[in-house]
Amino acid sequence: MTVAPETDPGSDTESLAMLEGGLRKTMLAAAGPELDAALGELGWSDMLSDMPDAAIALVFRLLGETGSHASILNDVVLKSSRREPGGTPALPYAGGSQVVWERTDFSSTALGGLPLRRVEEGELLRLAEARRALGWWLVGSSRAMLSLARAHALDRVQFGRPIAGFQAVRHRLAETLVAIEGAEATLSLPGADNPDLTALLAKAAAGQAALTAAKHCQQVLGGIGFTAEHDLHRHVERVLVLDGLLGSSRELTKKAGAGLRARGSAPRLAHL
Repeated sequence: MTVAPETDPGSDTESLAMLEGGLRKTMLAAAGPELDAALGELGWSDMLSDMPDAAIALVFRLLGETGSHASILNDVVLKSSRREPGGTPALPYAGGSQVVWERTDFSSTALGGLPLRRVEEGELLRLAEARRALGWWLVGSSRAMLSLARAHALDRVQFGRPIAGFQAVRHRLAETLVAIEGAEATLSLPGADNPDLTALLAKAAAGQAALTAAKHCQQVLGGIGFTAEHDLHRHVERVLVLDGLLGSSRELTKKAGAGLRARGSAPRLAHL
């Protein structure tokens, strides 16, 4: 009699850990078109088709944590809108403008180190998955800023002890962590009943968490956080741009409120 081999319950976890390790190493070594090519070799297109939720959460979170960037948001928008791959769709930006995310090096980059170019209005596209993707990117950037602030608080000594022991510093770090965890929980909601609204609120929560992280972590770091020698300012610049892309946290919150007011009721977003 042949006995079927038992499935190792930890195999999926180990595979994801290996994938995450490989992606992190790749992102730390490359950015822009070079990273686009590397992600293509790692099977980004297949991941986006076969396991979109897991792939978007993992890859975009790692983009935030590593500080790298790639044009793969285009892929998410095009797939959601059932358009041909490889294009550069117009994306809404804060203040009613629109931008495109260039897939090639762009010499006039001016928005947070990202190859974004302002354009005239484009066609309407489905943005729910793309907003979730940016939400995970913002969460990753927020965690990177929190890690930098925590390390500084442990190393910086004043009055004979690390500033991490001061209550005011601890409160700012704790408030940042709470905001990040709340945003991540919102991003993890299934959203099957109302995916557009759930994604809109998740992007707004992630943007607000990133702005909170930028403010508190800058205050913990003090003057060193503004300098070119420290990495914090790069993350701050990045989240200010990502918050505005596909609608800022303020704009999306107002949009959600106006929609709920017009509807006269609030849909159930999570089944408890």
